[in-house]
Amino acid sequence: MSTMNISLPESLKHFVDQQVADRSYGTSSEYVRELIRHDQDRQLLRGLLLKGLLSAPGAPVDDDYFAALRNRAQRR
Repeated sequence: MSTMNISLPESLKHFVDQQVADRSYGTSSEYVRELIRHDQDRQLLRGLLLKGLLSAPGAPVDDDYFAALRNRAQRR
């Protein structure tokens, strides 16, 4: 694992320290890693949504769609 040093103003350092204490993180690094993972997930989701937005229209996703999906899953 690589090391990265980050400089924070005192107010942000206090906030991170408080999050570590309040949310049972072992270290500030664990907290920052989780924030980065959440941001990666958010960016991935955004990309998927944009890709879907640009794709050709598909079948409507309504009650009938989900009923057919359940039926297919039950047959397997």
